[in-house]
Amino acid sequence: MNPFTRFLNQWSPNRPLSEFIGYWDRLEQLVVLVHRQKMTLAEAEPQFAQVWPWLRQQYGIWEEGLRPYWHKTKAAGEPTQTDPFQLLLDLDSPAAILGNWRAMQHLPAAREALNLFLRDQES
Repeated sequence: MNPFTRFLNQWSPNRPLSEFIGYWDRLEQLVVLVHRQKMTLAEAEPQFAQVWPWLRQQYGIWEEGLRPYWHKTKAAGEPTQTDPFQLLLDLDSPAAILGNWRAMQHLPAAREALNLFLRDQES
C-alpha cells in the first residue's frame, strides 16, 4: 500500500474501503510494472484477471463518493476531466497498458482522490 494511504487508512474502521484500496494498490502496481516492461504480459495476465473484474464490480459502491475528490486533482498537469478510476478499469487487458501514457498520467489522480476521500472519512 502507498505509505501515505497506509498512514491515513490505519484509523479507518471501513473494511470495505480498505479492501477496495488494497485491490487498487494491486492495479496500480501492475500498471506501473507492465508499462515499464518490468513484468511481461504473460506474468501480468493472472493478476489482471483477478484484480480488474473485482474492482469493476466494486467501483460502483465508491464512484459517487470519489467523484468530488478526483475533480480536485490534476492529470498531465491539467485539472482531471476524466474519471481516473474508470479510465484504468476500462483497460481490457495487460496489453492495453503498454505505451498507454494517458493511463500512467491518471494513476496519481486516482491515488490523490483516494487519499483525500480517506482523510475526510475520518472527520
